[in-house]
Amino acid sequence: MTDAPIPCVANAELRNRIEAFAEVLKTEAHKLGNHGLDEHEFYNSGLFRGVIERLRGQFSASMAEKRDFVRHVLNYMQDRGAIKDWSSAGESNRHDYVVELNNGRKAAIELKGCLDGNNTNIFERPNIAQEFVVWSVCTNPGANPRHNVWSGIHTRLSAEIISRAQQVDGLIVWDMACNTLGRPCPKVALGSPVTTVGPFELPPPCIYLFPSTVPSARNNPNPPPHKIEDVGLLAAFHTTFGGQDEHLNSVEFQVAHQGVETVRTTIIRRGGQIVRQSAATPIQRS
Repeated sequence: MTDAPIPCVANAELRNRIEAFAEVLKTEAHKLGNHGLDEHEFYNSGLFRGVIERLRGQFSASMAEKRDFVRHVLNYMQDRGAIKDWSSAGESNRHDYVVELNNGRKAAIELKGCLDGNNTNIFERPNIAQEFVVWSVCTNPGANPRHNVWSGIHTRLSAEIISRAQQVDGLIVWDMACNTLGRPCPKVALGSPVTTVGPFELPPPCIYLFPSTVPSARNNPNPPPHKIEDVGLLAAFHTTFGGQDEHLNSVEFQVAHQGVETVRTTIIRRGGQIVRQSAATPIQRS
C-alpha cells in the first residue's frame, strides 16, 4: 500500500495512450469522414469541437448509470441482511438516499462525482439522519483519484464542514471503475476479496472516517475521528465487502485562528500512519 490519500492510482500506461491519441486526433481528425471540408475549414467551422462535446456527453457516465450502480450495491446489502431497507430521497432534497440500518438508525447518503468540482460543496445533512455519508462515484478513466480525493477532503469538504458546521460522518470512494484495467486496486493485489454485485466485480470500498463532531477553532479544535463501529452504514459496507481494518482511513481536521483567518490542517491516517497531511490552510469556500 502506498503513502497517498487513496491507495489506487490511474493506470499510467492507459493515461499515456489517451494523451497520445488525443494529440493525434487534434491534428488528423480532418481526414476522417465525408464532411466535405478542407483542413482549414474543418478546424474553424466548429464541427470538430461540436463532435468532441457530443462524444464527451455520450461517454461520461450519466446520473442514471451511477444510480443503477448504487441500486445494485444497496440491494445486495439488503438481500444479505447488512441493512434493513433503503430508499431514494428524491430530487427535491440535498441528499440522495436514506438507509435504515438494522438497529433502526437512519443514515443519509449524498452521491457525488470525482470530488474535484464545486458540486462537492453542495450538500445538506437532513434532520432525520443519525448518520450522514458522502459517496464518490467517479467513472472518468482519465481522472487522477489521488488528486481528486485530496481535493475533495481537504479543499472542499473540510471547508464546508467547518464553516457551515455540517457534520459529515464519513466518505466512501467506490464505483464501477474500481479494479478495472483503468484503475487497478492495490488492495486486491494484497489479497482483498472481489465481490460480484450484479454486472460488477468490486473490491472493498475505500472508507474515510471523519471527525466525530464538528471542528471549531474556539471550542473543538481537534475532534477525534469516528471509529468504524461508530458509523453503522460505513461498518455495513466494510463488513459486507470484505474490508480490512488496516485499510480504513481516519481523517482529522485541526482548526485554529491565525489573525483574522480560520485555518485547518487536514491529516489522513491509514494503518495508524500518516499518509497525507496539509499545511495550515485558510478556509476559502468556492
